[in-house]
Amino acid sequence: MCRLEALYLDGIKSNVSNMLQSLTAFSNLRKLFLRNNSLEGMLVTYALRNLSQLEGLYLDFSSLDANFLQSIGGMTSLKFLTLSECGLNGTLPAQGWCELKNLEKFNLKNNKCEGLVPSCLGNMTSLRFIDLSYNRFVGNIAFSPLPKLKSLEYLSLRHNNFQVPISFELFSNHSNLRVIIAGTNQAIAETVSHNWIPTFQLQIFSMANCTGDLTIPKFLHYQFDLRMLDLSRNGLRGNFPSWLLENNTRLKGANLGNNALTGPLQLPSSAKLHMALLDISNNDFRGEVPTNISAVFPNFIVLNLSRNEFDGCVPSTLGDLKSLEILDLSNNKLSGQLPQELGAGCSSLFLFKMSNNKLQGQIFPEFINLPTLAYLYLDSNEFSGTIPDSLSTIPLEVLDISNNSFSGRLPISMGKLTTARQVSMSKNQLGGPIPLEFCNLDNLVLFDLSENNLSGSIPSCFNPRGLSHIFLNNNLLEGQLSYAFYNRKSLVTLDLRENRFTGNIPHWIDNLSSLSVILLKGNHFEGTIPEQLCQMKRLSMIDLSYNDLSGQIPHCLGNITLEVTRDKSSIFGVSDSIGRGQMEMISVSFYKKLYFPSTNVPIETVFSTKRNSYSYKGGILDHMSGIDLSSNKLHGEIPEELGMLREIHALNLSHNNLTGTMPATFSNLHQIESLDLSYNSLNGRIPTGLTDLNSLAVFSVANNNLSGMIPEKGQFGTFDEGCYKGNPFLCGRPLPVNCESMSGSPIVSNEETGFMDMDVFYISFAISCVSVVLCMAAVLYINPHWRRVWFHLIDVYIVRFLCRVFVFSYFIVNKMYVVTL
Repeated sequence: MCRLEALYLDGIKSNVSNMLQSLTAFSNLRKLFLRNNSLEGMLVTYALRNLSQLEGLYLDFSSLDANFLQSIGGMTSLKFLTLSECGLNGTLPAQGWCELKNLEKFNLKNNKCEGLVPSCLGNMTSLRFIDLSYNRFVGNIAFSPLPKLKSLEYLSLRHNNFQVPISFELFSNHSNLRVIIAGTNQAIAETVSHNWIPTFQLQIFSMANCTGDLTIPKFLHYQFDLRMLDLSRNGLRGNFPSWLLENNTRLKGANLGNNALTGPLQLPSSAKLHMALLDISNNDFRGEVPTNISAVFPNFIVLNLSRNEFDGCVPSTLGDLKSLEILDLSNNKLSGQLPQELGAGCSSLFLFKMSNNKLQGQIFPEFINLPTLAYLYLDSNEFSGTIPDSLSTIPLEVLDISNNSFSGRLPISMGKLTTARQVSMSKNQLGGPIPLEFCNLDNLVLFDLSENNLSGSIPSCFNPRGLSHIFLNNNLLEGQLSYAFYNRKSLVTLDLRENRFTGNIPHWIDNLSSLSVILLKGNHFEGTIPEQLCQMKRLSMIDLSYNDLSGQIPHCLGNITLEVTRDKSSIFGVSDSIGRGQMEMISVSFYKKLYFPSTNVPIETVFSTKRNSYSYKGGILDHMSGIDLSSNKLHGEIPEELGMLREIHALNLSHNNLTGTMPATFSNLHQIESLDLSYNSLNGRIPTGLTDLNSLAVFSVANNNLSGMIPEKGQFGTFDEGCYKGNPFLCGRPLPVNCESMSGSPIVSNEETGFMDMDVFYISFAISCVSVVLCMAAVLYINPHWRRVWFHLIDVYIVRFLCRVFVFSYFIVNKMYVVTL
């Protein structure tokens, strides 16, 4: 083992210090990999310092001692030191690590280091590679030690708080410099020498997402060997810099997206055979897409022209791009039909996105040659006709043809799309039943057929194993809820609003343990609200309004946590993960990985609150919570347990037959924004504790039997008269009824409210009467003398009463006789 030169000890995590102390026996050890370990403690540092011949030390993803960098100055043979994601923080020390004169590569990315870069870094003149990205460093790099490092080839400063002069004249003598990655910092202007020409020829230049007034650096006019260029998300103005593509014949990728570039897209005069990626999305380009784009860039792999003002037709010459994998022309003003050449010629297409245009006609001819197409987005256009059977020949994972004018029935052939994870065909004119063949779509995660004219029942066999979101709302579906979703523990969203479903809400609903959103509004469900809903701890949005539900509101609904969860707005298991490579940061392969998190069909849910229906998606959907039981036949009292729903934002119990008082526990609903209890038979006062609900924006108790003074504090000072109408015994602003003017009423009390609760009055009167009778009975039972007197009085008054009745009756009879005569 004395000849051992490289040793891999990644992921050991325990007893590392003891193991390292024995490594001194390996006298020829040159490279040591200790990634993903726990290396805290000085014993580990001492053991590493004894490896004086070590040239490469790789400690990425390990936890290090806080004084590690101060203690490794003796390892003078080190050439490579990588410390990415090691939890280092604070300012860098000015001694120790700066003594590594032979260090050639230093990687400190993804830590929490801050402050200025120590000046001693300038003494490490052998450094060729330095990565300080994803930290919190500050300062102008022109006054840092970086310009002193003449041997630099790779410099990455992205995601810090550096000030970066956009001329880069400070590196004018760095002839070996090949890579500069300085995005997500502050770009600053500086005075530039008129005759300055850089000695370096960059291969990769990235300065994306910078603050400040960034313009295209002038030194790029003298760069002729660029391979990757990223100037995205900077607000750049002016025309497209076609000279960049003209000068750099070996350019592979250019990302100028998310700027303010204008004018027509001007292409170079000659073919660029190396160009594989062009992203100019989210700018202000106008005119038609150049028809010669495939001739100038015949080897495109990624072409993104989305979110511009391009008009006219889609060039049929795009079908000549045999290597094209990603084509995004969405969010423009393109019109006409899809060229048949796209479906027949682009045989390498993996993602095809034409959303939000004005395209018409059929989407694909019967013959297509798209053997690798996985993502197809044709939503929000003007396509019409029937859905072609040719779609079933494509190995699609995501299909979105929503918001068009497709008609006819759902093709049975779509049951062959067994690879599909997301299918959205909403907002069309599709009719007929859901085919039984759709039961073969076992990989579905999202299924959206909402806002069509579908009829019939949901096939009982439709139960994809990974189904998370299903939208069948606004159709003509009917029948009882079958076992279509029975025991589907992955289901997060169930939207069946505005259909014709009947029967009871199934008692097996609690088997849907991940369900967060259940929307059954506008159907004909009857029976009681099943208590099984209370067992579903992840529920956050419940809409059972406009049905025929009866019975009482389950008290256990107060046990629902209404937790915040990203499950509602995310689709798991579809998008690829994103890594952070060093050299591939803006490469074609990395761009493809970066693209796919945006390929998910967005989750969008409609919920009624604040007297309107609102659409929720993204982060807002994650935090939204509400319960709507309005327009049913519910009766009984409002459970006090509903006051435990501390995270609820909307509660609507209106248009029912609820009785009793408003629960005082509602004062605990500090997040609530909309509370509607109108059109019931509630009585009593409005609890004064509700004035503490500072988020309450909409409140209504109209058409009840409430009494007393309306609270005026807090948000209650903003509610209008309509919130209280139909309550004859309410008084105070904003109603025109003055509480003092009702002081003569027999139901007035001396309390602050000004009125007596009639239910309390009746109960108190009955109790008083019973008490008097019981007391009199007890006294007569105990005292015999009083008892004899009492019965004597009763006898006397009964005799007198009967005599008077007899005389009165005799008089009436004789009077009637005289009148008759």
